[in-house]
Amino acid sequence: MAIFGAIDQTGILVSDLDASIARWTAHSGVGPWTVFRNVRMEGVYRGEPTIVTMDVALAYQDNMQIELIHVTNDAPSPYRDDEGRPLLGLHHLARIVDDVDAAVEAAVAGGMEVIFTAHNPATRVAYLQVPGEPGQLFEFICGADMRAMCAAGIAAARAWDGSDPVTVIDFAAA
Repeated sequence: MAIFGAIDQTGILVSDLDASIARWTAHSGVGPWTVFRNVRMEGVYRGEPTIVTMDVALAYQDNMQIELIHVTNDAPSPYRDDEGRPLLGLHHLARIVDDVDAAVEAAVAGGMEVIFTAHNPATRVAYLQVPGEPGQLFEFICGADMRAMCAAGIAAARAWDGSDPVTVIDFAAA
């Protein structure tokens, strides 16, 4: 029984986004990638306000969204350890939801703890952890046309012939 529905995304923290994209493409055949540069998320991490900046790459393997995240500032966030060093590797499993607040409320009622909530004009997220399960984060994501964006990405991945592996959207230019 999946309380919140299927897992839609696997999130991975990387130190070099472009090199990671190249490896995923070469070794796993995953692509095409959409890269979002200069993403800014305003939020609250462990009760304290924070602003996190990052570059994010999204691609699909079957119905699973692969998210590569390279954090570009040193603000406190779930992307850093307790000493402020960047975390690397498998980071979270995420579900796309229609209502982040309702999903968080249900998760908290089930014993999970909220560690990070954030937003920007395109999306809202919440990261939660299960007490006693260190290193495991779960994310809820909600955004305008998020499901349509994923459906388009899945279709693009299924039709991809290996050409034009990366499309970049730079929010600094917007």
